[in-house]
Amino acid sequence: MLDNTASVWELEQANKISQTFATSLDVMEIARLATDGLVEKFRSAFARIWLVEPDREMLKLVASSGLYTRTDGEFSRIPMGAFKVGRIAQNRVSLLSNNLAEESWVKDPQWALDNNIKGFAGYPLVSKEGVIGVLAVFSHQAMSPEFLKILSSFCTTLTVALELAALYQKKLQTSDIKAPQSIIDNPSLSDGLARILGQATVVVLGTEQRLALSQTQLFLRLAEILNDLDCTYCRLTYGPDAVALETIASAPTLDEGRQAWEQSTFGRLSLIASYFDGLLTISADQNVGATKIALTFPLQPRELRVRVQCGSPLVQMGLTQMAYAAGLNVCMSKDQQVPLLTDQVDLVEVSDSVIWVNHEAAMTPSGVKAEINLSITTEQLREAVEAVSQDATWGLNEPQLCQQLSNRELEVIALLVQGLRDRDIAEKLFISNSTVKFHINNIMTKLEAKTRMQALYNLMQTNGTQF
Repeated sequence: MLDNTASVWELEQANKISQTFATSLDVMEIARLATDGLVEKFRSAFARIWLVEPDREMLKLVASSGLYTRTDGEFSRIPMGAFKVGRIAQNRVSLLSNNLAEESWVKDPQWALDNNIKGFAGYPLVSKEGVIGVLAVFSHQAMSPEFLKILSSFCTTLTVALELAALYQKKLQTSDIKAPQSIIDNPSLSDGLARILGQATVVVLGTEQRLALSQTQLFLRLAEILNDLDCTYCRLTYGPDAVALETIASAPTLDEGRQAWEQSTFGRLSLIASYFDGLLTISADQNVGATKIALTFPLQPRELRVRVQCGSPLVQMGLTQMAYAAGLNVCMSKDQQVPLLTDQVDLVEVSDSVIWVNHEAAMTPSGVKAEINLSITTEQLREAVEAVSQDATWGLNEPQLCQQLSNRELEVIALLVQGLRDRDIAEKLFISNSTVKFHINNIMTKLEAKTRMQALYNLMQTNGTQF
């Protein structure tokens, strides 16, 4: 279903599906939009989502799109550990098969042949608390292994959205706040905050604006946490570019025990907020023995745009959050002029403005405009994006590929520049032909070249051939 040249485009399709349910707080609607999108964007035969029931004994089919749309059929409820879907949920193992009719676990191989179903991809929806469901995609075409990478990123977003919706629906059922829906419909977020925070003072600065439903719910969720922390003062600020809820609370200010406190107190709020363009910051002030807590969402699109496409979901999330903190507009544009933050070599080859994310001490690919690592600050990240947006470079040490070569390799390539053949080089350096070839292979590896001519070209591009 995917190939290397289509990876960026396919990632964009997955993100477009995510955007359809990003602001929904209805579990069934989110699941349906996800399966509808997979059928439409990836031309799947059909797609299904099962969610784990409260007793964690069974999986319930909640959405089915494409060839089958009913959710009350034979596989409407699957025991944990039964069939392939149940085992995916139980073992938390993803699966991709392109020979569905030949798989021993398929109940009816003839059904797969009759309907020309070749590919199957199953992925567990995993939260911090455990598996909450399984996503399955069936295809008429073979799927490539890269499709599981697409599903990995997509399922992370889907899981967060489903968790947030489930939390909201549970709140509606158990909350003792009267007419909770009025909080959502009312453009005054401060009213909702005041109801939750009780006797705490809520100060509003700026003109209140109607926010996205997801943003409102996350502000209210933070208010619930702050209420448990006995906060007595909160400030809601509507600025020209962002809205923020800030407070100061008593909390551990030392590193020891602080991480555990943040995890137990705020849980996945930071992760969930990041998927809706928000940023949760928690910073200790040693001088006053307190902690500042702030949740911020952008109000207007930012002019300076950047794309983020990293292999690790953790790196992807961290750089996305940092980009928002730097005042950047993170987008999925196809415009190759929009700077791309990536650690994927194959994306460098098809992108015009690449900011290379070097977090494995790997050699920087040729053709990138800037290089950063995971210790970069928000100010430095913005500088890098601004530079690349203006077709300048940033953070690149002037390439000194010749310094990566040994003295003997420098001697060999100097003779190559003069047009000498392997045999002539061997005679001049008093080494064998095989040793010459060994050095040339090392040179091509270090210069990231497939041929000798390309190696010479790469070296000349860096003024490395000053012989």
